[in-house]
Amino acid sequence: MPIRVDQMMQLLCLVSREKRMKAAVKSSFRGGIVVITTAFAGGLVGGPLGIALGGALGGLLGTWMNSAKFKPVPQILMELPPAEQQKLYIEAIAVIKSLDWSDFARLSAVVMNSHLLQLELAKLLENYFIRELSAVIKYGE
Repeated sequence: MPIRVDQMMQLLCLVSREKRMKAAVKSSFRGGIVVITTAFAGGLVGGPLGIALGGALGGLLGTWMNSAKFKPVPQILMELPPAEQQKLYIEAIAVIKSLDWSDFARLSAVVMNSHLLQLELAKLLENYFIRELSAVIKYGE
């Protein structure tokens, strides 16, 4: 029986909730724009010294803006665009394709009763988040 994309997302949410996975997506581009903008504004106002002060202030502000804001992975999974969910679905199907299950409830039970399967799916999620979203993952807490 095939599994739908939304069901796979539910299964991945179960696993990530069990592992208490959280992710912080980095956005260094935004921080870089802040540094450039404040350095430019500082240069307009204060010349060469203004550039240095503006760059330093922008660097601090950019760092603060990019400080890790961790969100639960299940929340991020459900907010992913359909195209990204499809990518994740294809990767996850490779992990569960050899399992014996008749419906989604049975598949969920098989996965949640297998520590190894949970680890495989959690690692798949971690790799996906790092590769596709440039995220930092943490477990527990």
